[in-house]
Amino acid sequence: MILVIGANGQLGTVLTKALQNKYGLDNVLASDVAKKEGFNGLFEIINATDLERIREVVKKYNVTQVYHLAAILSAKGEANPLLSWDINTKTFLNVLEVSRAENVKKVFYPSSIAVFGNNAPKLKTPNNTSLNPETVYGISKVDGENWAKYYFDKYDLDVRSLRFPGVIGYQSLPGGGTTDYAVDIYHKAVLGENFDCFLNEDTILPMIFMDDAIDATLKLMEAPKKAIKTRTSYNISGVSFSPLDIELEIRKYYPEFKVNFKPDFRQKIAESWPKTIDDSEAQNDWNWKPSFNVSTITEIMIQKLKEQYHIAI
Repeated sequence: MILVIGANGQLGTVLTKALQNKYGLDNVLASDVAKKEGFNGLFEIINATDLERIREVVKKYNVTQVYHLAAILSAKGEANPLLSWDINTKTFLNVLEVSRAENVKKVFYPSSIAVFGNNAPKLKTPNNTSLNPETVYGISKVDGENWAKYYFDKYDLDVRSLRFPGVIGYQSLPGGGTTDYAVDIYHKAVLGENFDCFLNEDTILPMIFMDDAIDATLKLMEAPKKAIKTRTSYNISGVSFSPLDIELEIRKYYPEFKVNFKPDFRQKIAESWPKTIDDSEAQNDWNWKPSFNVSTITEIMIQKLKEQYHIAI
């Protein structure tokens, strides 16, 4: 049985369906602090701060793989740093400890480009470089990466991780991250509204389309154990662009669309992150390769959001 913790989130919503499609409804157990209306499949309420509840579910369903997605993202995390630390760090330790004790075979942990800070190279940031994050979210992700390696080295627990760039998808609304403008901007365009952007127009950040993010996750988890040479977290890269780049792409469909640039505290966070990512280790170890660029992302986002909002295509 595969257990997804944090299945209601931006990534969890889509990943759960992808796992169900691949392995079958009866082999995937979704969990979160509440069940979404209309969810189809196995579901258990889990508050990931409760180690014993995780253990109870793992034992009940004979769980062999855990995808631990529960987290508070970068911008929301700065509003409540101590809560962010508890949710992002202690819940992962709960998962690791239960997995070790109950003989779970594999654990997936999503890290982030937030682990990098101002001391890391901004262009083609390598997998192994200085990690001095500027946010509690980034600090917690560095901590999680180190715990992942520790549990692999000490207990041979097969923990695998990806450093996600900003994830762009039409399946759910933004969840409080610094890169979330790149989702919200498409909603505004499709609804005929202008967009207030909290970053400067020339702020280049690494992004990844949701389909690529899911593909990378599945490829990583399916790779032979001996192929996984990085036991902290793998860099993965989709495409890097600025808010202006998206605005210009959207104008190909909506010529009157306008973005008002009103940078706030998230601008400083973004400036501490890389502009482009070197993901050669993922390419070499398990054949990672993205499929989407800013043009194809824009085309799909507009098409899918029109369908969701029942706007004629």
